[in-house]
Amino acid sequence: MSIIDKSDEEIIKVAEPIWANLVRSSNIKDYGSFTKDLSSQMLYGANEVELGKQWANNELISTLSEGCKAFGCIRRGLYVTILYKQTSTKIPGEFLGRLVLGDEGDQIKIDTRSGEYIERVKT
Repeated sequence: MSIIDKSDEEIIKVAEPIWANLVRSSNIKDYGSFTKDLSSQMLYGANEVELGKQWANNELISTLSEGCKAFGCIRRGLYVTILYKQTSTKIPGEFLGRLVLGDEGDQIKIDTRSGEYIERVKT
């Protein structure tokens, strides 16, 4: 069954461990773990040097609070965006986390349409 045909609850169940891994591996700056669920196309732009620069220049993406919960899903074409209210262990305020998932063969992967996966929404 395609990701877009699943219910919100089913999608969130699939997304939870993927998001938890992104948060955990981003906090410890672990490239191998961070990229394990990326689509093959997404891997082209997520090389280790580029991610290292982002981790060095953006304190938020290495201080994410673990355990946040998804609050909604948006379906667009072949992809589903899962939305999270995310916080940081060091930076005050709330942030919008976005995880875009799509089908790649028989697997569900993080897709290139995700852009940045954290945006500041409130200080």
